[in-house]
Amino acid sequence: MKKATTKKEPAKTAPASHPLEGKPAPDFELPDASGRPVKLRDLTASGNLVVYFYPKDMTPGCTREACDFRDNLSRLQAAGAQVVGISADPPQSHEKFAAKYGLNFPLLSDPDKRVLKAYGVWKKKSLYGREFMGIERTTFVIDRQGKVRKVFPKVKVQGHAGAVLDVLKQLA
Repeated sequence: MKKATTKKEPAKTAPASHPLEGKPAPDFELPDASGRPVKLRDLTASGNLVVYFYPKDMTPGCTREACDFRDNLSRLQAAGAQVVGISADPPQSHEKFAAKYGLNFPLLSDPDKRVLKAYGVWKKKSLYGREFMGIERTTFVIDRQGKVRKVFPKVKVQGHAGAVLDVLKQLA
């Protein structure tokens, strides 16, 4: 009778972390939906911050993501964080988007893509074989000292706010 052999499983490696994890978040000052300037340091002064980058106002995936954050905002705030969304859309577009869906957190505008590039979310994308530059849906959890504690790249909208909440609870 032959002795059963066991196949050796390859060693599992931890997924590579995002280059900004553990480092100071790139500073920014961007206009909100009403055109008022909002600074990163003002947002982190009162606690942790969830910054989510999204491609475009009023699109299906971005609307679901924004509404998920809206619906979970009280839980995120109870975990010591506030939420901010950033896209390249102009303030007027953010104003309409926020009003239509009752968004209860700031949306910031980065039309020159300076902040999008600093956070590494302005990337080459492809759709139906066509390549173009666009925003990769990504969320950053930043602590009150301005350090990036967690990055969620290539976000899948379903259940994302819950995953962010889990990280915030670990930071508490």
